[in-house]
Amino acid sequence: MPPFPTISALHAAYASGLGPREVLAETYRRLAVIDDPGIFLTLLPEAETFAAAVALGPFDPIKKPLWGVPFAVKDNLDVAGLPTTAACPDFAFVPSETAPCVARLLAAGAILIGKTNLDQFATGLVGLRTIHPAPRNALNADLVPGGSSSGSAVAVAHGLVAFALGTDTAGSGRVPAGLNNVVGLKPSLGSVSSRGLLPACRTLDTVSVFAGTVADADRVFRIMAGYDAADPYSRALPVPTQPAGLPPGLRVGIPDGASLRFGGDPLSEAAFAAGLDDLAALTGRPDAVVLAPMFATAALLYDGPWVAERYQAIRPLIETSPQSLHPTTRAVIGRATAFTAADAFAGLYQLAELRRAADALWEYIDVLVVPTYPRPVTCAELEVDPIGLNSELGTYTNFVNLLDLCALAVPGRFRTDGLPAGLTLIAPRGRDGLLAALGARLHAAAGVPIGTSGESVPVSEAGPASAGPDEIELAVIGAHLSGLPLNHELTGLGARFLRAVETQADYRLYALPGGPPLRPGLLRVAAGAGAAIAAEVWALSPAAFGRFVAAIPAPLGIGTLRLADGTSPKGFLVEAEGIASGTDITRYGSWRRYLAVQSAGADRPAAAERQFLHVA
Repeated sequence: MPPFPTISALHAAYASGLGPREVLAETYRRLAVIDDPGIFLTLLPEAETFAAAVALGPFDPIKKPLWGVPFAVKDNLDVAGLPTTAACPDFAFVPSETAPCVARLLAAGAILIGKTNLDQFATGLVGLRTIHPAPRNALNADLVPGGSSSGSAVAVAHGLVAFALGTDTAGSGRVPAGLNNVVGLKPSLGSVSSRGLLPACRTLDTVSVFAGTVADADRVFRIMAGYDAADPYSRALPVPTQPAGLPPGLRVGIPDGASLRFGGDPLSEAAFAAGLDDLAALTGRPDAVVLAPMFATAALLYDGPWVAERYQAIRPLIETSPQSLHPTTRAVIGRATAFTAADAFAGLYQLAELRRAADALWEYIDVLVVPTYPRPVTCAELEVDPIGLNSELGTYTNFVNLLDLCALAVPGRFRTDGLPAGLTLIAPRGRDGLLAALGARLHAAAGVPIGTSGESVPVSEAGPASAGPDEIELAVIGAHLSGLPLNHELTGLGARFLRAVETQADYRLYALPGGPPLRPGLLRVAAGAGAAIAAEVWALSPAAFGRFVAAIPAPLGIGTLRLADGTSPKGFLVEAEGIASGTDITRYGSWRRYLAVQSAGADRPAAAERQFLHVA
């Protein structure tokens, strides 16, 4: 078994003759050596997992892309025949049906090891709110392991499993990932079925993935994802594969000085600054942005009526047997009785206003990068202030689901005292693939090992640079370029960036009248009579391509472009009549270059932009 069992390493070992029985035996050996009774609440017997391995048949990673890969499941997700307890024995029941997300993984050949410990009823970000022994932080037992998905994160960090499922309502799939030096993927809301998940806040809950690498987390997510008509909160969201590279115009934001909070810890602040150096090397200098609408949204989750959702989820138990709950869990959820139905509607109205304000941020950036948490917290500190420090850990996580965003937590450069730090990437729903592309590169750049293994992060597994069999290539040359005003029309349809390339020297570029936004027109001329014009190629599904083309206004249309790399994708062209009142800007060779020249000397950012971008 490899030092850390990534999916690719396991499959390479299986292809070389290693058997899954040896891998599973090593899993149980490692667990015995670690001697942490808090990781699993239900651990399957070795013989049962061996039998599951035998039932897989011959090694076949094509039909079963997770063949022989050990994994674990947080104990608020149903597995038929195993108790679901949510870390509360008085609540326990044995479901007859497996949660669809887990069933998809089993069907793909993954082997379940057991069900992991959690903050009771998934209420907490610390990992200690359990009546069972709490999992120990994999890197430093003095630190909290993070919650609520504590057992899942610790199991992955120790290399007991290749991946584990958690859940994420307020950061439970991200905070424990950062505290245990592993990857935590929080998908777009509704992209993975939540049927068979004991709710915390049913309208916000998301099944999350812990893994050693972004590539593994992304692969598992794609196997789980899919619309579930039986889940009223499931959504048919596009789940594009990650881009072949980072779009050249990618706009990245980071918190401005007033929005950065490290709990007074200079070592965490320095670690974040080091991570930003890695980020700048990949994407260029990020913009500092104001997070006031995000922080105001976060306050609604526990200080507003959403805590009533947690009460509703366990209402029969908390009303008839409150002593069954962990004292802190009972104190947090019990606050729900102070809110009325009118308060719930007031909260919804306030959230709508804050969401509108927060949504405007995405007109100026594509990805937001924040610390995963302000600073590591020790178990001793938490004993003194169990609720206040839990809230501190959620500083950069609590607003994400309320604002319908996707997120990815990746390990960052360690603090100078050796304690973990991490970065979290956040984007609008449906941009999971973009986060995977950037997150994989940031993780590798940090130079940290995977979990506790000492194993280096493998080279990023980027998506293909050409369209797949179920995709259509589209070349864009103007306002739909990455980072420009209409790029969201592509990303909103699940398009993925493939490559930056120039056209052949057979085109002339015109600035068309009208706007905003300003648009160019590309006119084909005789071979060699024009110039090479900068373009980007994106991939869309046939259905998305059809919807996109249907919305293109005259005098623009779609034709076949000739690119310098020898490909001929579909792309924007302009009718000859459309350039009659346009301006020939071919000499710039690029719409971006033309815009840059036009805006030189302008007062940027404009007033509307100033409310989000920090201007020194």
